Amino acid sequence: MQIPLLRKRRSKGITQEELAEYMGVSRAAVSKWEKGQSYPDIALLPQLAAYFNVSMDELLGYEPQLTSEDIQNICKGLSAEITNKPFDEAMSLIREAIKKYYSCFPFLFQIAGMLMNHHAVYSKEQWIEAIDEAKKLFERITSECRDVMLARDALNMQALCCVYLGQHGEVFSLLGDSLSTCSPYEGSLIAKAYFLAGNLIKAKEVYQCDIYNFVFHLAESLVDYVGLIEGDFEAAKTALNRALEFYNLFNIGKLNPNVVAKTYLFGASIYCKHGDTNNALEFLEKYLDFCINKYLPISLGGDDFFTDVDEWLGKCESCESSINEQALKIGMLQSLYRIPAFEILKDIQQYKNIVQKLTKFVENDREGM
Repeated sequence: MQIPLLRKRRSKGITQEELAEYMGVSRAAVSKWEKGQSYPDIALLPQLAAYFNVSMDELLGYEPQLTSEDIQNICKGLSAEITNKPFDEAMSLIREAIKKYYSCFPFLFQIAGMLMNHHAVYSKEQWIEAIDEAKKLFERITSECRDVMLARDALNMQALCCVYLGQHGEVFSLLGDSLSTCSPYEGSLIAKAYFLAGNLIKAKEVYQCDIYNFVFHLAESLVDYVGLIEGDFEAAKTALNRALEFYNLFNIGKLNPNVVAKTYLFGASIYCKHGDTNNALEFLEKYLDFCINKYLPISLGGDDFFTDVDEWLGKCESCESSINEQALKIGMLQSLYRIPAFEILKDIQQYKNIVQKLTKFVENDREGM
């Protein structure tokens, strides 16, 4: 309360004695309030807020709702804490922020997503703790948020947390156990409404945003599908090639770089498991080049096809965009060690060179910090 009360008093042009007289307390009490050494009795807060013609939240310096820019800035700061500080210390800071803005649901959504996306810097136990924390936040948003779209997105993310935690029964409870064939496509319906209203410019914009969404999520489904069928070599190669063709067609390297990097790793892993080290190394060379030259910085935006999505994307809060870049780089390197199939490559000089170059890429940035 220290700074807000002091500013309010000075802006009103009154002395501590005048405020003390109005509140029926001593000047020393007001001085302690302003210095943060003590706080007014809770029964005095409405009277104090009324005197300055502000809400009690404003009087106490509490902002229940953050702007999109505030959310991104706070999340980026906390992301750096996760990357550079011990896990328990970083989690303590994150929990303090959650308590402060517990009713700002867009903020809680971003914090939960940030916790999920820093898997590269967690141990297995820390990862489970972070996912469990994220799941609780998504549960709160789902049950308490009045924004239907945000609550729906939180429900899906809650289900994803359950997947990561191996709680398949909870996924079925949240989403059902089969895919609906008549799910409404909100974007398409909105675009058609604009078309009927004669607003072709807005209809085009909404269609582009809707297509962008589908392309983004189709790319993620493709890479997961490739990983699912890796045991069937021919089917996996077919799926892998189609995925890469699709990525090239829609410039997925820019729209969703994480998916492209993941696909190169999956491709290398599949070829390793089936004894084709030459193709495996070719995929890892592509992975190296993509990570060093094309992955960063992550910047959500359109291209020569998606010409009308930038304003929409600017309003969207991306969990991934708040991740500290160093955490992303650490994840790039850790991925090479976390895939067991690459064990057969460890004595091959080309593989050693790939690891060395990627390590240098990560460590150079650390040294400059």
